[in-house]
Amino acid sequence: MSTEDPGSPGSPGDLDDCQDVESPVPPAESPPPAHDRGSTRSKLRAALDAVGHPFGFGFVLTLGGLAAILLGAALTSLSTVLVYIVLALFLALALDPAVRALERRGLARPWGITITLLTFLLAIAGVLWLIVPTVVRQVAHFVQGIPGMVDDFMDSTFFARLESSFGEGLSTLTTQIEGFLTDPNSLATIGGGAVQAGVGIANGLSGALIILVLALYFLASLRSMKRALYRLAPARHRPGVEDLTEEITQSVGAYLAGMAVLALFNAVVVFILHLVLGLAFPALMAVTAFCITIIPLVGTVLFWVIGSFFAVFVDPVSALVFAIAYLVYMQVEAYLLTPRVMSRAISIPGALVVIGALVGGTLLGLIGALIAIPVTAAVLLIIRRVVVPRQDAKT
Repeated sequence: MSTEDPGSPGSPGDLDDCQDVESPVPPAESPPPAHDRGSTRSKLRAALDAVGHPFGFGFVLTLGGLAAILLGAALTSLSTVLVYIVLALFLALALDPAVRALERRGLARPWGITITLLTFLLAIAGVLWLIVPTVVRQVAHFVQGIPGMVDDFMDSTFFARLESSFGEGLSTLTTQIEGFLTDPNSLATIGGGAVQAGVGIANGLSGALIILVLALYFLASLRSMKRALYRLAPARHRPGVEDLTEEITQSVGAYLAGMAVLALFNAVVVFILHLVLGLAFPALMAVTAFCITIIPLVGTVLFWVIGSFFAVFVDPVSALVFAIAYLVYMQVEAYLLTPRVMSRAISIPGALVVIGALVGGTLLGLIGALIAIPVTAAVLLIIRRVVVPRQDAKT
């Protein structure tokens, strides 16, 4: 008769206990592929080699820094050329709507470009022929008549009221300004500045000629440039890229042309108001109005302050009438003219217009303020047409 020890290894109870104690063995992970291990080792070895050779790592890093500095210096040297190219491109986009309108009437594009460019040049020549001689005479008359204008202003009742309010300091300040303007040394300084201004005008004329020639080439090859841009996109995205590019170029062109038309309206209104009210230098103030009011949103307000300030020296009552009349025109322009002229351009929130004008003006001055608004419109259109639909499609 045999007896089995429950504690012996062969007993069933021991097997049950072992089964209860043992934990399940996790499945073995498959080893990474050989090529992944090799690439990881090569990357790790390259990193260790770079750290292990600090001289070589520093040399490569220095070469990269020098290349970046040289690239920045080259872009700085070419900044004027880049500005010319950007301005010519924007001018071509501004003239392209007129060319398209002539094409819709059955005219070939080369003839449309020729007619549009000739009309643009004739308009500029006509404005210069009508305004420049008058402006030159009025500027000379303005410089010569400054002492008399100051004396008349000091003899007016308006100045007497100011003097009674602010005391003798106002009279002293006016006398110092008149002495500075009539001092020969000051005139010599102003003359030197005039020479520099003449050099700047000559450089501006040469730059304008370069921009005009580039704009002609861009206008003639605008379609081929667009087709080349479309080829850079993948084939499945080309229809969308083409639609977006066409919308951006048409909107930018309409915006630039509309700003020029609105600035021309401002100049005409200022010229008429100066003639009717008998204010001085109507042609000069009209040109000034065109140059200032072409700045979006803030240009009309800025000229309203400038024009009213200079009108005070002629006649305070006429200056008040001018300020009220031009303020009324600003409302008419904002609510009637701008919606009609800018009907084909993309609408931009006022805050973005101000921010874009400030950023562009800080970077590139007046030219930057003019370019920043169409660029803002293009970026806003890309966000609306590309970024927002992609975000809406995500769940």
